[in-house]
Amino acid sequence: MPKKFMKRYLPSPEKVQSIESLRFLGDILHEPNLWHINRHSVSRAFLIGLFLNFIPMPFQMAAAAGMAIWINANLPLSVALVWISNPLTMPPIFYFNYKVGAWILDRPVLAFEFQLSWSWLSSRLMEIGVPLYVGSIVVATAAGCSAYLIIQYLWRRKIRTDWQVRRFSRKARKKARNQAS
Repeated sequence: MPKKFMKRYLPSPEKVQSIESLRFLGDILHEPNLWHINRHSVSRAFLIGLFLNFIPMPFQMAAAAGMAIWINANLPLSVALVWISNPLTMPPIFYFNYKVGAWILDRPVLAFEFQLSWSWLSSRLMEIGVPLYVGSIVVATAAGCSAYLIIQYLWRRKIRTDWQVRRFSRKARKKARNQAS
């Protein structure tokens, strides 16, 4: 996996620990497992970040940070992956989740008509909200678990390939020494 790339763009533990507004967390941020870039912490971070990315809720970053601390995932990566859902990507993501939920619940997909009023929200909340959250849970679970398994597989494959290259180059050097002597 691109460890150097991740280390270059993720904030250092010292930088995050120096943020004044995070002082209330105390020694929690000093846990080294929250900052390691290894197969387990990165795959857990992808699980958390992509799961919460597809859940329509406020404070996704805070939830990602809390879950990362809880299961010892890479904290900065967990929080950064939640940024996939932003004001530009939220409408297509949540509309897709709504369509998946409507399909699962065997409900017709309602025509898109949005009005920013309390009466519209209260009348349409159950019609749209239930399929949206059912679809969001299904899509979030599928995305998070798939990302976890893919990261685990790719990381192992990269290590296996590196070992094979190292072993091959060692054998080639040994063969060259034997031929030279």
